[in-house]
Amino acid sequence: MASKYWDEKLAERYRAYRYEFPQKTLAGKTVVVVGGTGGLGAATVSLLAAEGARLVVGYRANRERAESLARAMREQYGAELKLVAGDIAEEETRKAYLEAVIESHPCTPRKDGAPTSSEADSTFAGVAIFPGDPARVSLEALEREHLEESLHTNYVGPVLLAKDLGAAMEKSQAGGSVVLLATMQAVAAFSGSLNYGPPKAALAHAARILAKEWSRVRVNVVAPGATVAGMAEASVRGGKYDSFAAGGAIARFGRPEDVARAVRFFLEPDNYVTGQVLVVDGGLTLRRDK
Repeated sequence: MASKYWDEKLAERYRAYRYEFPQKTLAGKTVVVVGGTGGLGAATVSLLAAEGARLVVGYRANRERAESLARAMREQYGAELKLVAGDIAEEETRKAYLEAVIESHPCTPRKDGAPTSSEADSTFAGVAIFPGDPARVSLEALEREHLEESLHTNYVGPVLLAKDLGAAMEKSQAGGSVVLLATMQAVAAFSGSLNYGPPKAALAHAARILAKEWSRVRVNVVAPGATVAGMAEASVRGGKYDSFAAGGAIARFGRPEDVARAVRFFLEPDNYVTGQVLVVDGGLTLRRDK
């Protein structure tokens, strides 16, 4: 007896070698990019703007940089970014993101602020949460306040916002995607990262827990390595990772486009992956003994 979930028409199509690879599936859909004005987040914003996504872009305090990105996206792609400012660990900031998502829906809201059409259920497609801080404090100087500040920035804020925005997508029939940004230091032990790696490792574990909590929302993590933009930029520029390139552990340093493509993969509306960590480090964590 065939499974009630079996789709014979689909099977026939595959037997005939007919496959579907949709393109620009985020065009017209709302995607939130938190920390989208930074080195890696801006590349993701650019990739999504080129696709035609409706973008809500968040930043903590640097309004000038946010407006500069907005101008560039308008000039390059005709995209209008909706900007949200603030600390994502704060409830008011998280409410502002939810309100921005509602306002981005191409339909008239009800009096309670909820979208009215079934089309709006599939409009909010995903969120990528980039905020974090490299928390560069030497082991000798490390104190309680440093640990608490790193935990606040690298774990508490991202988890709370993922919870709020993920819950909003879980209520819709189409669901959505949450992408959290960690670091290679969350999956491998690097000296000097005691204040940074553990909160990011906790973030990766939180993503797996959230992936179990929801059935319509996928939750995944991208863990960048030594990239020439973003939080690793200063370390790369200063030569901290030169030995890995010289020894052949990596062929080159990472680029923001590498991370943006990984994030976009997880944001794909019909993606079949959840609860996973994708390390985008060129193999550095595997071959760092070279």
